[in-house]
Amino acid sequence: MLLNQIHPNIVECGTDEAGRGCLCGPVTAAAVILPPNFKSDLLNDSKKLSRKRRYQLRGLIEEHAIAYHVSHVMMETIDKINILNASILAMHQAIDGLQTRPEHIAVDGNRFKPYADIDATTVIKGDGKYLHIAAASILAKTYRDDYMEKISKEFPEYGWNQNQGYPTKKHREAIREFGTTHYHRMTFKLLPEELKSTL
Repeated sequence: MLLNQIHPNIVECGTDEAGRGCLCGPVTAAAVILPPNFKSDLLNDSKKLSRKRRYQLRGLIEEHAIAYHVSHVMMETIDKINILNASILAMHQAIDGLQTRPEHIAVDGNRFKPYADIDATTVIKGDGKYLHIAAASILAKTYRDDYMEKISKEFPEYGWNQNQGYPTKKHREAIREFGTTHYHRMTFKLLPEELKSTL
């Protein structure tokens, strides 16, 4: 069972992002503050859960969270400042949107930039260790999936409702056949023969 938070007895948010490795669409982050007594045997890293379970848990998280917020950083910004900086920006924006100010930030991964005057701790694979980071991973993933499903209706040939913009064979074949769209990240390696982008 995942731990509730890193520092007991203070207001701590967990934050995580989804979509870093995609060829198109936004990078999406969420920040979540859960009640100190929150428990769930089902909550885990979003990548280990089925789509159905993720959406079930999203409802549970939103019902019980003290505060939560989700933020998209779009393709133009990703291309301008790079995916790492865009991911951190999305997490900062998600924390900005919390109605309750956290006293500590728990971040999934090993890279973060200082946020205001609030201390932060990075945790590698934190979405499999702490409930509030797992909750943030689920919100980030499901809200990003919703966005990709919406834009897939505009460009159905890329299969974004199934691949969510990740570099699948079908997605790359569609780029080769139809070219790119305004949703694609132009600084990324969209086709194997292109020069590798610096992530």
